[in-house]
Amino acid sequence: MTLLLKLSQLIDWLNERVGKGAFWLVLLMTVISAGNATVRFIFNYSSNGLLEIQWYLFAAVFILCSPYTLQKNEHVRIDVVSGKLSPRSQAVIDIIGTLFFLLPMVIAVLWLSLPLVADSIKINEMSANAGGLIRWPVKILLPIGFTLLALQGISELIKRVAFLAGLIADPNSKAAGPTPEEELAAAIAAAKAKEAK
Repeated sequence: MTLLLKLSQLIDWLNERVGKGAFWLVLLMTVISAGNATVRFIFNYSSNGLLEIQWYLFAAVFILCSPYTLQKNEHVRIDVVSGKLSPRSQAVIDIIGTLFFLLPMVIAVLWLSLPLVADSIKINEMSANAGGLIRWPVKILLPIGFTLLALQGISELIKRVAFLAGLIADPNSKAAGPTPEEELAAAIAAAKAKEAK
């Protein structure tokens, strides 16, 4: 089990690096979007390539950050139900969900996306829009992102089994301290208090 926990830590490390790296794509997407809007407003000119790169970047952020979201336990849950269960029951539900829902879905998407990506690369598929971009770079995100999601699912499965075996602490527990929303509210309150002085 120690070897599996080391594998889990390696997967967590990889997905954390990829997820945090993908955060920078949000900034790039925002700059491109603002630049495109400014050029369209001032010069009455727009580019399909600039519009497409925005949704390429959005797709990259969404797909590449999904494993990181799963790792940090920030994915969608039915907290009304799971919040009332014991940590052990939550771990069992996570194991069942990973084995029977997450991993089969990820494998199906990978299986179905690989031929599409291979064909897109083979023909150097281009956008149908004038001035559009090549399509394979955004399509290749599917197998990359879903492979990372499968790996994270395996990591979460290892952690849940280790928790049930009493080898690690509850992987569902949230770190003590304020949530990002609470931090933002405190920062806004501090800024208002500073302005009032």
